[in-house]
Amino acid sequence: MRNKSYIVFILCALCLFAGCRRSPKRVVSGSTQAIAVDSTSERFADRSYEAQLAPTKAALEKEMSVQLGYAPERLWVRGPECPMLNWATDALWEAAKKVYDGRVDIAIVNMGGMRCEWQQGPVTRSCVFELMPFDNRLVVLTLKGSDVLELCRSFVTYGGQGVAGLRMKAKGGKLTEVKVDGKPVNPNSLYTVATSDYLSGGTDHMEALTHYVDYWNSDLLIRELYMDAVREQDTIRAAVDGRMDIQP
Repeated sequence: MRNKSYIVFILCALCLFAGCRRSPKRVVSGSTQAIAVDSTSERFADRSYEAQLAPTKAALEKEMSVQLGYAPERLWVRGPECPMLNWATDALWEAAKKVYDGRVDIAIVNMGGMRCEWQQGPVTRSCVFELMPFDNRLVVLTLKGSDVLELCRSFVTYGGQGVAGLRMKAKGGKLTEVKVDGKPVNPNSLYTVATSDYLSGGTDHMEALTHYVDYWNSDLLIRELYMDAVREQDTIRAAVDGRMDIQP
């Protein structure tokens, strides 16, 4: 009898619990407010948070404003060839020669990777970070000459890229000449190409770079190599010299 009473008690408790359960919430009305992200939004700023960050911000700005070199002329960016791109590619080429155990025939940098121009005046750490904000690393690929030629055809199609150690000509959309170290590229020979780990994946229409027969990763940040180059050169000079000669 006691067992039956216990069971009845449990059933009653469960029914009571089920009856007391809240019904699920649902939205019955709503409103929105447009907040412009401009100077007027300053009124929403958390001033206490800004105060906490102020010392870190000041230290970072001081570090970024350190002058590494000087540009007597503006290094502008425009395809198919420009001073900024030529400087960046030459700097990468020279850096690769210092760390790679072997010859480095060519260097390649993409036009899309040039995130800014350098104006006439001081070249600071901030300038280099703005030029190369990504943590791309220097790699050296070994490619067949036929793949180097394929790569150059893509340069013609997409309006040029940054090259060092290589000179090419094209007219009317057709590649007419490609030379490395002053000699025509031999489709059957092997060439070493310094570039970024990003481009080695075939990005920016450079699928030919994925055909490498050897891959060497320096694990060095290209941004740091650029900073070293600016310090060493002190006075930054670059010009268009016809290495990427693409005619209509």
